[in-house]
Amino acid sequence: MKSKFASVTLSVLSVLFLASVTPAPSLAQETPAEPQVLRNPEVSYPVHSDLSPPLSLMATVVSPQQGSYLAPEVRYPKLQLLTNAAQRGLGPLADSALQTSSGPLVSTTPGLDLLGVGNGFRGYTVPDAPTDVNLAVGDTQVVQWVNVSYAVFNKTTGAVIAGPVAGNQLWANFGGPCATSNGGDIIPQWDKTAHRWVMTQNVFSAPYATCIAISQTPDATGPYYRFQFPQSGFPDYPKWGMWPDAYYQSQNNFGPTGSTYVGATACAYERAKMLVGDSTAKQICFTTPTIFDDGLLPGDLDSAGTLPPPGQAEVFLGSIDNTPPNGSVIYKYLFHVDFTTPSNSTFTGAGGTMPINVASFGLACGGGSAGCIPQGGIADRLDALGDRLMYRLAYRNFSDHQTWLVSHSVTAGSSVGERWYEFHAPENSTSLSVFQQGTFAPDSNYRWMGSIAMDSAQDIALGYSISSPGMYPSISYTGRVPSDALGTMESEAQIVAGTGSQSLTGNRWGDYTSMAIDGADDCTFWYTNQYYMVTAQFDWSTRLASFKFPSCGSTTPDFSLSGSPPSQSVVQGQGTTYTVTLTPLSGFSGTVNLTASGLPSGAAASYNPPSVSGSGNSTMSVTTSTSTPAGTYTLTIIGTSGSLSRSTTVSLTVNAVAQPNFSLSASPSSVTVTQGTNGTSAITVTPQNGFNGTVTFGVTSGLPSNAGASFSPPSVTGSGNSTMSVTTSTSTPAGTYTLTITGTSPGLTRTTTVSLTVNSATQPNFSLSASQSSVTITQGTSGTSTITVNPQNGFGGSVGLSASGLPSGVTASFNPSSTTSTSTLTLTASSTATTGSATVTITGTSGSLTHTTTIALTVNPGPNFSLSASPSSLSVARGSTGTSTITINPVRGFIGSVSFSASSLPIGVTASFNPSSSTSASTLTLTVSSSATTGTFSVRVRGRSGTLSHSVRISLTVL
Repeated sequence: MKSKFASVTLSVLSVLFLASVTPAPSLAQETPAEPQVLRNPEVSYPVHSDLSPPLSLMATVVSPQQGSYLAPEVRYPKLQLLTNAAQRGLGPLADSALQTSSGPLVSTTPGLDLLGVGNGFRGYTVPDAPTDVNLAVGDTQVVQWVNVSYAVFNKTTGAVIAGPVAGNQLWANFGGPCATSNGGDIIPQWDKTAHRWVMTQNVFSAPYATCIAISQTPDATGPYYRFQFPQSGFPDYPKWGMWPDAYYQSQNNFGPTGSTYVGATACAYERAKMLVGDSTAKQICFTTPTIFDDGLLPGDLDSAGTLPPPGQAEVFLGSIDNTPPNGSVIYKYLFHVDFTTPSNSTFTGAGGTMPINVASFGLACGGGSAGCIPQGGIADRLDALGDRLMYRLAYRNFSDHQTWLVSHSVTAGSSVGERWYEFHAPENSTSLSVFQQGTFAPDSNYRWMGSIAMDSAQDIALGYSISSPGMYPSISYTGRVPSDALGTMESEAQIVAGTGSQSLTGNRWGDYTSMAIDGADDCTFWYTNQYYMVTAQFDWSTRLASFKFPSCGSTTPDFSLSGSPPSQSVVQGQGTTYTVTLTPLSGFSGTVNLTASGLPSGAAASYNPPSVSGSGNSTMSVTTSTSTPAGTYTLTIIGTSGSLSRSTTVSLTVNAVAQPNFSLSASPSSVTVTQGTNGTSAITVTPQNGFNGTVTFGVTSGLPSNAGASFSPPSVTGSGNSTMSVTTSTSTPAGTYTLTITGTSPGLTRTTTVSLTVNSATQPNFSLSASQSSVTITQGTSGTSTITVNPQNGFGGSVGLSASGLPSGVTASFNPSSTTSTSTLTLTASSTATTGSATVTITGTSGSLTHTTTIALTVNPGPNFSLSASPSSLSVARGSTGTSTITINPVRGFIGSVSFSASSLPIGVTASFNPSSSTSASTLTLTVSSSATTGTFSVRVRGRSGTLSHSVRISLTVL
């Protein structure tokens, strides 16, 4: 919600806003340039600051009852792009992370379930919409803030300590717009390391501002250090992240007029000074120079006991709406702040230059403002805000890896579901990659407006709204434990069932909700969202609910199992493998024996090793026979240690053995000749499923009169090519014809087509030829061929050249790109280019004339290396060291330098390499402290050289 307008202004605002948005880029950058680094930040200081009296003395004004007001329609940074996509009638992609099965009821223990600020809350009448409801959890209190009021609760008993109070009472007697404005878009936060409340609200009328109040003590009703910072443009949709070096904020900047989107603004606030009320605290901001970037979320620290690596840049994620109505990329940004020397601060990744590929998705409701969420009992529909990631970007550090979690709403078949991600990065790295992802949509109900978090035991909870034509909007949540199959959630639990629907509020249903973790135990989840008790326009209610997973915080030794990947497919008679991971809980160090159940007939499973002690991995190998029935099976992996038994599941799909077959293709697929001349095309037979028959060729239709076709050779056995030669005479009619080429093998017939253009003999024309029709290159190198334009009938035009059929990782360039005579084609293979043979088609175009020639390209593997360790297992007593020689084994002439690192080290063990990089070998020294964890561990040693990366495992036993 922003500064409020009566609902009658909405249609005018929508038209004005649509006309003002600059068109956004039409395509995401799948192959980005070097990450764009912004420098020269905007540095500001507080316009005003002070220390307030205790809030208990100020917050005596009950939220004013102003009548029914509605915030303006959602400001969509990519509104024009979203509108254009909707007008073209583009449909959503199939969701490639859709969860296809459901597990048991989410295994949580309920805590408090409280009525929040809204209809039914003591002393409160709902004045406005939407709610933008969110909360934060402190040492002893919970603060819930909605547009435009807040309340403080006792987190143990649920008793109301203060509220409902108007939001701007936090700045009572402060002066200026922070005290007089109460426009919404509010965020309460709990600084888990300082044990302070951080309360924020923006000002949405010029002069734009950010208002921040930081409690002087852990008591939310005590005094606050208050600040007003300036903003350069309309600061829409602000989101916050608590971090050790700064408080980070993001917002969609709609410029000085508030009508034209200019880019994403990211700000860092000088936390250390603000915690003591220092009026010289700096605000350092960057605004991206392109409207590609929007809807950014800063990482928000949950693991107060394990902080981010010192000096690590703050990670932002966002910008999912650049290819509406679909997407397959989330963009990363890095904010490095230097309050001592602000000019050293940088913001990296602007313009979509740091993409993270994710499973394909369709933006919920197309990403636009048209409501698509149905409600029980009425025709009014709700919006999903599907164009952006949902608050929060929850961060944890587990010492051996870092984790970020986030969610957003996506199209799921005929309804809407919750897409969620767990991103990982190694310690001391911001190279995020998808560890697991999924779309939770177990039935036809609509789920949206989610928020996600993780506890200290790596359990995950995801809360959201749920509705359907036969269901009032309600509040539910789901979750998972580490032993659940990756990418899956357990069956959902309900927090509250709605008993009414929302009418006539411009489709609005809040802009975000909040799933927060209680930092006191690092286990209890708190979630807040809205619902309706009665069907009305301005009469929403809210709920606060807490719950936890039983294993979190337990002191009884236990363990969990997980299987990866979550599903595998095989053909009857083949086998496959899964990695089973044992994770110890509460000091578990026993031996776990592994078995499996749920195997189909004719299938068997074995483990290597058959048991795991303490922690580690085992490979489960599954074999099938030719008689194993085709189908999909749920395999249960069972781990037993004494009286403890834990399990997890994976999926196995057995496919029937496919029948031999083949396909035909033609290159080039279009041939142009002049009357009385010939043209050729290569017809390729591609075998499928072991086909090795003989294919005989013919042209069955499409040849013009006075033209003929022949094949050399006339047949191909198994796989290969035949050259089709098309001959014409001077009397063959000019025109374009579709030739149908048929390949026949006993019992099988397949076809392909070639477009034949016959030009008049008197018409100027040309042909192409390649002086090097076969080019062989190695990964990381280039090769050339001279392309010649051969004029016919006085042709003198310029021919533009292009290449197609390039393998992945191979690029083509022409010098010059258009010519009247010759051009040098350079084919360049990256170090990761696909190896093997390919037919590259060179196309020349001049006006309406198009001709082709082909080049046989072979890409050979480039230099590489592998690693070996001697010895590959070490036993080291506490207080001692052990060494292993890591040897670089060159492959195909590799001579590069390899740098080394170690991971998966047990607590109390450190690793060093001498030298740290080498062209031959390095000595790894493992130093075991006197307090190191005992047991056997699998230490991973990784070697990197440029884009090449390989690893070797060393078994370490700490005695």
